Parts: sequence; C-alpha cells; structure tokens
Amino acid sequence: MDDIFTIIKAVLLLTSAVLVLSAALGILRFKDDLERVLYARIHILGVADAACILALLVLGEPLLAGAYFILVPFASHAIANGFYYGEDKQ
Repeated sequence: MDDIFTIIKAVLLLTSAVLVLSAALGILRFKDDLERVLYARIHILGVADAACILALLVLGEPLLAGAYFILVPFASHAIANGFYYGEDKQ
C-alpha cells in the first residue's frame, strides 16, 4: 500500500515538473515587442503556480499550498492592475 502512494507522489511531482518547464518555455516564447505581453506572461505563470501548489500538496505541506493558492491570484491581479494603470496614456 505504501508503494502505491510513492508511485502516485512521483507521478504528481513529474507532472508538476512538466508544467513548470512548459510555463518556462511559454515565457521565453513571447517577445517583449508584443502589445500587452505582460498579461500573457501572467497567464502563463498561472500554470507554474498550479504546478507549485500540486507539488506542495504532494510534499505534505497543505497549509503552505493553501496560502499559496489564496495569495498568488491577488499578487498577480495587483501586478496586472499596476501595469494597466501605470502606463502612459497617449
């Protein structure tokens, strides 16, 4: 029974690693000269956030995963909001 949990944890951690790598490739794929590229990058980083939450749950840190799950969307919204209202309107 303990072996099954070990296999499930390994599969979930590998899935998290794949999600983090795909998010990194997505960040590198977008060029800075595109309009509104920050919003696309924040969306891509949401994939990495999900992977980190999944990895924290697998590693036995549910409180940290819960805090991350609650706080990260607020931080992303604050960054996007600051970028939107901080732009020079022409």
